[in-house]
Amino acid sequence: MNDLTIKFKMSNTTVIERLVIPSDLSNVSLVESLIDKVCADLNINEDLYGNVLIAVTEAVNNAIIHGNAFNVDKSVIVEVNQDDESFTFRVTDEGAGFDYMNLPDPTAPENIEKENGRGIFLIQNLSDCLDFEENGKVAVITFDKENA
Repeated sequence: MNDLTIKFKMSNTTVIERLVIPSDLSNVSLVESLIDKVCADLNINEDLYGNVLIAVTEAVNNAIIHGNAFNVDKSVIVEVNQDDESFTFRVTDEGAGFDYMNLPDPTAPENIEKENGRGIFLIQNLSDCLDFEENGKVAVITFDKENA
């Protein structure tokens, strides 16, 4: 009989910040201030800070525009978590979600000149990991601290 060893990571995740905003694009500045504070508190370098700022504000814009359809009676929640190896922004809207598994490729020739459709592509390329939960209503954007 072979011994089977199962290794798994015990996540010791801590919520470090939480912001709830109405779905109005003018509130993105509040998210930018939150990002500034988090990155300063975690001593994030300038290059990674730029990636965090663009990726997270894009996710919040998507939540306001596409998720909540600019309905100011609906909120966007931005929660920041950290563990020893990474920090994560969870952006949650009150919309119906979307089919994140079947997004058009913004680099395909037929999509190159379209004005929209690059946000998720940007977030994926600027973060270390992008996941979706609750049928796309929650974007989980993770950055590795080793890049900080």
